[in-house]
Amino acid sequence: MKNLRLFVIAIGLVALTTDWSIAQKLPGLDASPADIAIFRPDGDSSTPIAKVVYSRPQKNGRTILGGLEKYGQVWRTGANETTEIKFYKDVTVGDKKLKAGTYSLYSIPNKDKWIIIFNSKLDTWGAFAYDQSKDVARVEVPAGNTDKEVEAFTIVFDGKGGSGDMILAWENTMVKVPLKY
Repeated sequence: MKNLRLFVIAIGLVALTTDWSIAQKLPGLDASPADIAIFRPDGDSSTPIAKVVYSRPQKNGRTILGGLEKYGQVWRTGANETTEIKFYKDVTVGDKKLKAGTYSLYSIPNKDKWIIIFNSKLDTWGAFAYDQSKDVARVEVPAGNTDKEVEAFTIVFDGKGGSGDMILAWENTMVKVPLKY
């Protein structure tokens, strides 16, 4: 009986030690947390038009657009894994028709305009594996200013009645990507 008790205590200690060592290996909070933006123009219970999965880098007092992220260069449109957008039905983005499906979302920021890129190569990290030959569509949109500084890169949707915008905002810059569905 005493041996059984010691055995149970020993097993319990091993389990606690194992759980503790695993807990010590868990990562902390990401500096650029993941987020999802969903476009449901007909309400929360309706079928979505689009969903964007992206990471939200922070400004943290830095000059981002034209500084850390150079103008005229391909950007992953977020942080960490390449941003991906899923369209649940065929859409028109700007003047380009896109089939329902999932695309990597890249952009080329410039001071007065951005080029938004929909690319068929998925599951990549950053823009390091960007392959222009996999571009499905490129749409040029004007860059505007925000009313106040945006600390964390943000993607949201706005619209109803068959059209809307995918809005990207960071620092003092905002771009609206027109959608028709």
